[in-house]
Amino acid sequence: MMNKLTQILTKMLGLFLITLMGILVLNVTWQVVTRFILRNPSAFTEELAGFLLIWIGLLGASYALHTKAHLGIDIFTIKLTGFKKQMIEVAIYTIIILFAFFVMIIGGFRLVQLTLKLNQISPTLGIKMGYVYLVIPLSGLFFIYYSIVLTMESFQQKPTQPAEHEISKID
Repeated sequence: MMNKLTQILTKMLGLFLITLMGILVLNVTWQVVTRFILRNPSAFTEELAGFLLIWIGLLGASYALHTKAHLGIDIFTIKLTGFKKQMIEVAIYTIIILFAFFVMIIGGFRLVQLTLKLNQISPTLGIKMGYVYLVIPLSGLFFIYYSIVLTMESFQQKPTQPAEHEISKID
């Protein structure tokens, strides 16, 4: 059940990120055309590009967490197996869950509430900044969900040989 839900969420998140990235490429292309060819730069493209980068960066980080493509320092854990590796992974994912909950969900939700209450509007696009910041608690939910899934996967793995890391191989 959880495996199927994870596949569906990951597929939807991936498609959403692809869509945002496509919009970003079109937006930046339009900016280049209007600035260098038409000699009349578009006013909204720079702000939209910034907002798209915020959404792509935060949601992309949660996607990278699930695919284990996130930045990590594994020089100490690459040779571990069994119980030690499981405990290190559980500790890491617990820290991620705590950070995502307190900083991203609680702090992000307060930021969204505050900016909506103060009616902060983006200067060029004229949209409420709370909608831009909504990605913070949303990506926090993804971080927590994927961390729980990865923790459960860690417990289901059988002790094996240390993983060979492509970078740590010496030819």
